[in-house]
Amino acid sequence: MFKQTSRSRLDVASDSDEHRQPLLRSRSREDLDQQPQTIFTAGDDSDDDLEGTSALVTPKIARGTHTVTFKEEVQVIAPQLRSTTSSRETQFEQDSDDLDEEAMRELENANVTARGEREQRMPLLVGLFDSSASRRSLESFPLSGTNGNTVLIGEDTVDLDEIAAKRTAGGGMVDSIANMANSILGAGISVDLGLPYAIRQAGFFAGLMLLVILCAVTDWTIRLIVINAKLSGGHSYIDIMSHCFGSSGRAAVSFFQFTFAFGGMCAFGIIIGDTLPQVLRSVFPKLPTIPILKIFANRQFIIAFCTICFSYPLSLYRDIHKLSRASALALVGMLIIVFAVLIEGPHVPPGMKGDQAGKYSIIEPGIFQAIGVISFAFVCHHNSLLIYGSLRTPTLDRFAKVTHVSTFISLLSCLTLGISAYIVFTDKTQGNILNNFPQNDTLINVARFAFGLNMFTTLPLELFVCREVVEQYFFSHEAFSPQRHLFFTTTILFSSMLVALITCDLGVMLEITGGVSATTLAYIFPAACYIKLVDKRLPWYSATKLPAVICVIFGLLVMVISLFLALAKSWTPEGSPKICI
Repeated sequence: MFKQTSRSRLDVASDSDEHRQPLLRSRSREDLDQQPQTIFTAGDDSDDDLEGTSALVTPKIARGTHTVTFKEEVQVIAPQLRSTTSSRETQFEQDSDDLDEEAMRELENANVTARGEREQRMPLLVGLFDSSASRRSLESFPLSGTNGNTVLIGEDTVDLDEIAAKRTAGGGMVDSIANMANSILGAGISVDLGLPYAIRQAGFFAGLMLLVILCAVTDWTIRLIVINAKLSGGHSYIDIMSHCFGSSGRAAVSFFQFTFAFGGMCAFGIIIGDTLPQVLRSVFPKLPTIPILKIFANRQFIIAFCTICFSYPLSLYRDIHKLSRASALALVGMLIIVFAVLIEGPHVPPGMKGDQAGKYSIIEPGIFQAIGVISFAFVCHHNSLLIYGSLRTPTLDRFAKVTHVSTFISLLSCLTLGISAYIVFTDKTQGNILNNFPQNDTLINVARFAFGLNMFTTLPLELFVCREVVEQYFFSHEAFSPQRHLFFTTTILFSSMLVALITCDLGVMLEITGGVSATTLAYIFPAACYIKLVDKRLPWYSATKLPAVICVIFGLLVMVISLFLALAKSWTPEGSPKICI
């Protein structure tokens, strides 16, 4: 509809000259007065009526003076437009292809400067930062060089070598599956060995149903934590709770994460002292009488030896994916335990087997106690964001695959162990299924050794959580410090080792802290945060929020039951801690 008015025939000859002029230049009054001021006209699309449809007319009445008269139509008065492409091409045609000496010197100086800047430039792909690192947009800050392989981003100093190494940092899905499966089976192995006893309490079919349902709930809540991190913009469990519930939520999740992980570390050390010396004495009956080697039959020495020589070096790693080899070894140990129970169960003496009548029961009165035991068997939520961040390409789809495979492996192991042991020992099933077998059973002794081996390879996973909680709570805005890393690793590990050295049984305190912490971390906090983060206009009974509401209610129920049973046990001698000095 807008068409450019034809110029005067007198200006056609000078049109090519005007194109050779710069696009923007200053003009004199005489030039302006000599040119037509109407550039665009608004009218019909037909060319016939073009001259009669001029809406704005700017007649020249005096030198340098213009009067605008408004008529029925609209006319746009604007500076004359030249073709940018045409004018630039014309300008380039006028330039010579030869470079003078001054241009050559400028080009050489520019190349030297570019090489110097390129040596200090950040790599384009720097990989994924740690969950505790600040995720900044490098393009939004000016870079300036400093000494060595460092640059300044704003006011922060960044190590180029460290960031460049992050391009290949992280592990694959297999490494993450090994870590998560070990976190479920390894950290809960003392509970897993009590699964046959839980099936006895709940009833055969009710126990199996609980295993399947709680495994599915665990799979969902593990992924829910990562979804909450995406919705809140946080990089850790502490950040999520701080975003949803403020400082109180930040303090609560930090306390529960630390107590659950530290209590697990203490329990692992106690299990090492109770298991490995017994196996060594069974394999080498004369070991306590040999002058030097008899220390390997000593409980305190075995705990210190395994913790310092194996757990401590593994705990010094910064990236959790580097524990994947140790986690794979722990999973092999768990498989040895499962197959040892599966193979040796039918071959135990008849007097050690339980009553086979009524073993396939539907439900039993102890189902509430069984819910607490089975719930704790799948807890690994305090490690979920660490494992997610250890992926080389952390996406929700990849993490969902890791979670599905890990929980499925755990479910198969728990079902195999629980069913094979329960149908043999039934009413005689003990809390630790390995205690149902004779002490001289070779394959079961191998399983006992694998049980102890699993403990000091799983202990670093729990220490990662304790150290991360301290770093996130107290030093979240500070850069990584090797001295601080070494200090907290050493302090936390040797504190748990000291508790294991002087204590044979933590008693009811471990059940209270572990039960309450595991329930809140696995069921209550993830679902409660999700309810806070999703659309607040949705009612609680909507399809989006209802599963989370049910999960919160279930978690509160399990926590109350566990706390009640633990407090009831505290009034008995069984609930008191036992000192082993």
